[in-house]
Amino acid sequence: MATMAPPFFLLCWLLRAASSAFPEEPLPLNFIPTEVVRRHPVFLGRPHRTWLRQEPLHIQRILQVNRTLYIGARDDLFRVELDIVAGEEMFYSKKRTWESNKNDIRICRMKGKHEDECRNFMKVLLSRQGGLFVCGTNAFNPLCANYTGDTLEMVGDTVSGMARCPYDPKHANVARFAEGNLFTATVTDFLAIDAVIYRSLGDSLALRTVKHDSKWFREPYFVSAVEWGPHIYFFFREIAMEFNYLEKVMVSRVARVCKRDLGGSQRVLEKQWTSFLKARLNCSVPGDSHFYFNLLHSTSPVIRMHGRDIILGVFSTPANSIPGSAVCAFDMEQLGAVFEGRFKEQKSPESIWTPVPDEVIPKPRPGGCAVQGSRFNSSNSFPDEMLNFVKTHPLMDEAVPSLGQRPWIVRTMVRYQLNKIVVDTEAGPYRNQTVVFLGSSRGSILKFLIMPNQDNSVTNSNIFLEELEGFNPDKCAEDSLQARQLLSLTLDRASHTLLLAFPSCVVRVPVARCQLYSRCMKNCIASRDPYCGWTRGSTCSFLRPGTRLPFEQDVEQGNVAHLGDCDG
Repeated sequence: MATMAPPFFLLCWLLRAASSAFPEEPLPLNFIPTEVVRRHPVFLGRPHRTWLRQEPLHIQRILQVNRTLYIGARDDLFRVELDIVAGEEMFYSKKRTWESNKNDIRICRMKGKHEDECRNFMKVLLSRQGGLFVCGTNAFNPLCANYTGDTLEMVGDTVSGMARCPYDPKHANVARFAEGNLFTATVTDFLAIDAVIYRSLGDSLALRTVKHDSKWFREPYFVSAVEWGPHIYFFFREIAMEFNYLEKVMVSRVARVCKRDLGGSQRVLEKQWTSFLKARLNCSVPGDSHFYFNLLHSTSPVIRMHGRDIILGVFSTPANSIPGSAVCAFDMEQLGAVFEGRFKEQKSPESIWTPVPDEVIPKPRPGGCAVQGSRFNSSNSFPDEMLNFVKTHPLMDEAVPSLGQRPWIVRTMVRYQLNKIVVDTEAGPYRNQTVVFLGSSRGSILKFLIMPNQDNSVTNSNIFLEELEGFNPDKCAEDSLQARQLLSLTLDRASHTLLLAFPSCVVRVPVARCQLYSRCMKNCIASRDPYCGWTRGSTCSFLRPGTRLPFEQDVEQGNVAHLGDCDG
C-alpha cells in the first residue's frame, strides 16, 4: 500500500509545479558551527561577573544611542556601554528600577490578571531631548516618564500611558517622535478592543483614529512606523474587511497620516485624523495564481538604494498555510502614489467592495494634507462633505506593489519563520555592497548579499551567504521556543556587530566570521562575504571600511577556479 506524502512536502511540490516562476531556495554558502556563537558577548543583567541574577529579565525593548545601549525590561531599565566588553559578557553601568505600586498591582489582580502580568513591562523606549522617554504597562495601568540618559533618573512627574503604551505586555505597539510630537499605535483600553493611532505630547492638538470603526481598524497588529516627507507611515497587519466573504483573512497594510493634521470640523472628525488612509501591501510570487505572503512581521527604516527611497519588509504565510517567509521591497514614491489613486467602498453590507467612481470623489481630494496659502490652509477648514467621505472611505483600491513584482528573498523549505530584518547598505571596504540580515523564530540569523542586476533595475538577485545560531542556550536561559523569540535585531555600525535581543539576554554577534577561512585563500574568496578579504599576511581578514591594506576578494563571482585546494 502506497504511503501518502507528508502534507508540507506535497503542498510545496504542488506550489513548485503550479508556478515555474517560484524562486529557487539555495542553501547558504557557509554553515557556521554552533560553537562559534557561544563565544559572543552576552548581556544577562549583571553589573559585574560576581553578581548573581536570580529573576529572568523579560526584556521588551532595546535602544542604541551613539555608543550606549539602553535596555527596557520588566521593572528595570539598564544602561550598557557598548565599547566596554569584559570578555564574553556585557555588564550594565547603570540600572534603574521602576516597579508598579502595590495598589496598581492589587487592582490588576482583582481584574483577573496573573501575578506575573501585574508588573511594569517597558514597551516604549525612545530618545528624547538628550534623555529617554519610557512607557511601561504598570500592572495594566500604563504610565510614561522621562529619564536622564546618563544617570537614569526620572525627570518630572509620570504621565498617563493611555493610547501611548499597551496594557498587556503581550500586545504589539509602535512609538516614535516626529517634529516634537509622539506618534503611537497601540490599544487604549484594558480589553484591547480600541486600537488607535494617536498623536500627543507636542504643541499640536492630540489626535486619534475613529473609535470602534472596523473600516479603520479590525484587530490590527502594529509593526513599525517611519517618517517620510509630510507623513508618518504605519505598517501593520489586520483582518481584511474587503475579504469578509472569505471569513477572517489577515492582510498587511500601510496607513499614513499628515504630521501636521489639525483634525476636522466641530461636526465631523473633530480631534480625529482627517488624513488617515490605508492600503494593502502586496508581497507575492506571481504566477497563474499569485502566492501571497500576507503577514507582515518587521520592516527596515527607509533606505536609499539605486537612487530610490525604499523600505524592506519581512512577511510570512499564516499558520494554517504552507510555511513560508519572504522579503519584499517597496518604493516609497510608488507607495505614496497608491494614496493618490482610487478609493474602495462597500455600498451595502452584502455587496462586494468596488472602486469609487472618480466623479463622486469630493474636492479637495480626501486624505490629503492642508496646504498653507491655499483655500483650505488647515484641516479643520475642510468641507464636511470631504471629511465625511474620508471618514467612511479610508481604504485605497490598489495594493502597493513590491519592487520587481516579486519578493527579493523567499524561504519556504524551512520550519522556522523569518520575522526580523536589518540592512547594511554600506557593507565592505568600499561601502558599496548591501547585506540583509534576517532573524528567525528559532533565534537563528540568515545573511544575504543583495546583488543589483546589470541594468541597475529594481529586480535584484541575492546570495545566501551564511546561516548561524544567534541564541546562546548555555548563557541565556533554558532552551525553549519562547526563550529563542527574537525581539529585535540592531546593527551597531561602529563595532561591526549585530545586537540580538531575546527575552532573557542580548547577544552581540559580529557581522562576519572571516577567521573561519583564515588558512585558505580559496575558502576566503569563495565565501563571497563583502566584509572579508585575503590580505598580504596570507590570512582571511575583516576589511574595515576605507582600509588601505591590499586585499583580494570576488564578491560578484566568487571565482576560485585559479586557486588550489585547501590543505586538510
